[in-house]
Amino acid sequence: MLIHLKICLIVSLAVSQSYSEQRTYSPLPAKYVDSVQRSKHTNNWAVLVDASRFWFNYRHIANVLSIYRSVKRLGIPDSQIVLMIADDMACNPRNPRPGQVYNNAKQHINVYGDDVEVDYRGYEVTVENFVRLLTGRTQNGTARSKKLLTDAGSNVLIYLTGHGGDGFLKFQDSEEITNQELADAVEQMWEKKRYNELLFMVDTCQAASLYEKFTSPNILAVASSLVGEDSLSHHVDSSIGVYMIDRYTYYALEFLERVQPNGDETMAEFLKVCPKHACISTVGVRKDLYKRDPSEVPITDFFGSIRPTEIITGRVNITLADEEDFIKGMEGKRNSYNELNLRLKMDKQFPMEAFL
Repeated sequence: MLIHLKICLIVSLAVSQSYSEQRTYSPLPAKYVDSVQRSKHTNNWAVLVDASRFWFNYRHIANVLSIYRSVKRLGIPDSQIVLMIADDMACNPRNPRPGQVYNNAKQHINVYGDDVEVDYRGYEVTVENFVRLLTGRTQNGTARSKKLLTDAGSNVLIYLTGHGGDGFLKFQDSEEITNQELADAVEQMWEKKRYNELLFMVDTCQAASLYEKFTSPNILAVASSLVGEDSLSHHVDSSIGVYMIDRYTYYALEFLERVQPNGDETMAEFLKVCPKHACISTVGVRKDLYKRDPSEVPITDFFGSIRPTEIITGRVNITLADEEDFIKGMEGKRNSYNELNLRLKMDKQFPMEAFL
């Protein structure tokens, strides 16, 4: 046991010394480095919700699946994406292309591909389940894939699409969540240290009303329309007789498709993706709760999962110290590793600060 411990300590020390001698860096663009460090950002999650049902709302499932495809391409894994879809357009009997959903009339990309993992489907998409998901109060027996397992270092993207009005978003055309309920849920997330920064993105009529009640810190919000304005669809596919995608999500997707994992696009650029002449509505932005300058925040802070990376280009030589010398040095000092001039740094296995 002692010999095994000795080997682990010496290996760590030798590798650390070799790293310091040979390492090179492949970081994010230089102007973002300080911003990333200040944000205390360690992981990314996405909650993507289509809250509407029925065939004529085809565009809403195309909206959410398009964003889902973009965040996966930029690095957020399915294990950290919670996808909620209130209706299954791919299996709708009116769909002339069974098992397929497209976001444009040219049918370029089937966004309902083989790798789509829907976590909440059909009548599981309720206000109660959505609030439970955000606040970490899911019922006993809920599958791990249906939980938002965030911590104090998580950057969270919440994307909502469907039918809404002044201060509410409809779920299933049978219930609604109000802007006050949303604000309460986000405040619980903050109090429980369930996010570091949050991007709240909504594509619905009068969408800006949904973020009016927010008071929690570190929230950046963007909405497809202001109070009193409708959020309009983009174009129709005459072969199936429905609109394919909403205007705001169409232009947001057009921008995201140009983003590469190592690109230098900023959140400030993303907030301007749909001017009024294109959206035919005024995009709402709320930045007063957000402490960083969006022009210094890479878009991958919310839509990707990119970290500064340390790459070792040279050979790493590991030399073990003599076993007898190590044991002799350990005698009487087993509880004081600093006296041996050994520097052993281990990452926390769990974000314990999230449970304080």
